[in-house]
Amino acid sequence: MDRTPVVVECVPNVSEGRDATVVQRLAMSIRQAGARLANVHLDPDHHRSVFSFLGGPDVVHTAAQALADNALAIVDLRNHHGSHPRIGALDVLPFVPISGLTMDHVVALAHDVGRALAERHELPVYFYGFAALRDHHRRLPDARRGGYEALAARLATPDGEPDAGPPRFDPRRGAILVGARNVLVAYNVWLESTKLEVAGAIARTIREATGGLPAVQALGMPLTSRGVVQVSMNLLDYRVTSIPVAFDAVEREAQRRGVAIRRGELVGLAPRAAFAGRTPSSVGLSDFTDDLYLDTHLTATLGGE
Repeated sequence: MDRTPVVVECVPNVSEGRDATVVQRLAMSIRQAGARLANVHLDPDHHRSVFSFLGGPDVVHTAAQALADNALAIVDLRNHHGSHPRIGALDVLPFVPISGLTMDHVVALAHDVGRALAERHELPVYFYGFAALRDHHRRLPDARRGGYEALAARLATPDGEPDAGPPRFDPRRGAILVGARNVLVAYNVWLESTKLEVAGAIARTIREATGGLPAVQALGMPLTSRGVVQVSMNLLDYRVTSIPVAFDAVEREAQRRGVAIRRGELVGLAPRAAFAGRTPSSVGLSDFTDDLYLDTHLTATLGGE
């Protein structure tokens, strides 16, 4: 008999990054559902919070619904302005197979959760990644194309109909993107510059879609409150492009433009292997602690099952 413990990771992104009280309430809803809340990352300029939690499928299902219930009750997009693209109050809800289950199992979990949320909250839901029901929704940027601002027009077209829920625009809550994916590393590099065009040019150079590094998505974004710009990256497969490879590429392009690096930033967790033998400080993560390794929480979760 296979006794491998079953562990799923869920990494919801909520369109609230400025009110710490709200973020704490959302975090508490995850803990109260019994999941292991491993990390909470909020950013006031992105106006976005990222939660990373783990557990068995049933626990993660319950925690995801609890988080969604609270986020959709609190967050109001009608006056929301942030630098990060978004389509809803609960913007993305991805599920990740970590131990003891296949991607097919996680796809089924994503579909169950997404359909339940669509029915419970009467909101449009789109599936992306391995859970996508349409080929052009495989990539998250494609599934979110146009964002919240274009959602009303999108819902009015046949191609824009949601995969679950009504094709109705809710100006307060928007839509939800529910997905299944492999481990993704969200990693940013802050530049000693206020020029968004510099960050954008570097992002275009290094991202896969425009001929750069494989399995890398990248955007240039302003961090207005910090007085800098950043190259914001999703490393879709750290075994193909590791954190050091991404950091070194950004650093080279920045040097070509006469711009220094201020620091790196990890959003959520990363596997130890994503550092490819390099130290976190060598990629700008001088304040890195072991609780930012996914491995740390996997070991604790497996030990508690």
